[in-house]
Amino acid sequence: MTTTTLDERIAKPRLLDRLVVRPEIGALLGAVVVFLFFTVVTDQFFSGSGVATWLDDASTLGIMAVAVSLLMIGGEFDLSAGVMTASTALVTATLATQAGWNVWLALFASLVFALAVGAFNGWLVMRTGLPSFIVTLGTFLALQGLNLGVTRLVTGTVQVSGMRSTDGYESAGFVFASTVDIGGTAFQISIVWWIGFAVLAAWLLVRTRFGNWIFAVGGSAQSSRAVGVPVVRTKILLFMTTALAAWLVGSINILRFASVQANQGIGLEFQYIIAAVIGGCLLTGGFGSAIGAAIGALIFGMARQGIVFARWDSDWFMLFLGVMLLSAVLVNNAFRRRAERVRR
Repeated sequence: MTTTTLDERIAKPRLLDRLVVRPEIGALLGAVVVFLFFTVVTDQFFSGSGVATWLDDASTLGIMAVAVSLLMIGGEFDLSAGVMTASTALVTATLATQAGWNVWLALFASLVFALAVGAFNGWLVMRTGLPSFIVTLGTFLALQGLNLGVTRLVTGTVQVSGMRSTDGYESAGFVFASTVDIGGTAFQISIVWWIGFAVLAAWLLVRTRFGNWIFAVGGSAQSSRAVGVPVVRTKILLFMTTALAAWLVGSINILRFASVQANQGIGLEFQYIIAAVIGGCLLTGGFGSAIGAAIGALIFGMARQGIVFARWDSDWFMLFLGVMLLSAVLVNNAFRRRAERVRR
């Protein structure tokens, strides 16, 4: 009697092994824990209005976190992402309210501005070889000064308002700042933009050649270049994607609130990075998930609004951020090592 042993190379991987190779699995488990915790702690959290509130909180953060996750997988950072959301909103608002432009034309101009800044960031990083941390820190400071200086010069204050009386506001507001009624509860359209952006980014990352290039340049730019990957073009496009997301968030904000402060967005870039890290991205590049970043933003929204619903001191949210960041880094490293063993 003879026995045959299934070759390990063609054996079907176990469910656990298939799960641990997914960067977003840690974030998904964390989201479930946070959701169950606040559902038990407060009745309002899982109500229709409660769900709409924490999804709205997570939506604009999620759009930026998804774009930042692509950039981080590609091995780079963008510290100007937060202030860029204010810059694009200020360009739109200034042209529409002060120069009398149609809102759609002002939105197009602010989009061109955002893409130009993103392309400049990417070009400068690749041209000089300087760390993107340093280059985009410089852009962050420059945009911050530009926002304050130009706004004060044009309006005499640090705020631009009056969007609701501009030409084209209603149609643009319908696209970027309307609500969708589901079961008698109004959900912000920004949630739809967030989900759509995350799905598109996930498809791009795992189903296209460009997605392969992103993982390749993040893992090793030199090796990628040796096998024909267009490293410079890929990284410039990633910086432009982050700028595009900032334009989208800035457009949503200016059309929803009809005014913008010149110092808006400062400090949010760290929240984008934290959400991406919670979602499975490594700070070293080459590993991560767009869906994971979206889930990381969801955890932000649930925790921030859950604390409000529970009537706790909001200062506890910063403690939560610190614990989540450290936990995410440890979990991501553990999952990555397990995934590398599974793939061998």
